[in-house]
Amino acid sequence: MGGDWAPAVYPYDRLMQEAAFIAYHFHWPLHQVLSLEHADRRRWAEEISRINERMNEESGTLLEV
Repeated sequence: MGGDWAPAVYPYDRLMQEAAFIAYHFHWPLHQVLSLEHADRRRWAEEISRINERMNEESGTLLEV
C-alpha cells in the first residue's frame, strides 16, 4: 500500500455546465442533478444532446454539453 494516490476530481466548471444543462432541459432542481452519480449525469447530458440534435437538425441550432 502507500504511495500518493488521490481520487480523480471532476472539473468544477464542467460539473456546473452539466448540471445547468440537465436542470434547464428537465426542470430538475440542482440538488437532484448533483446527487446523480457521475456516469448517470453524463448519460443524461448525452441523451439531452441527442434529443436536441434530432429536434434542431433543420434549424441548425444545437445545444450540447
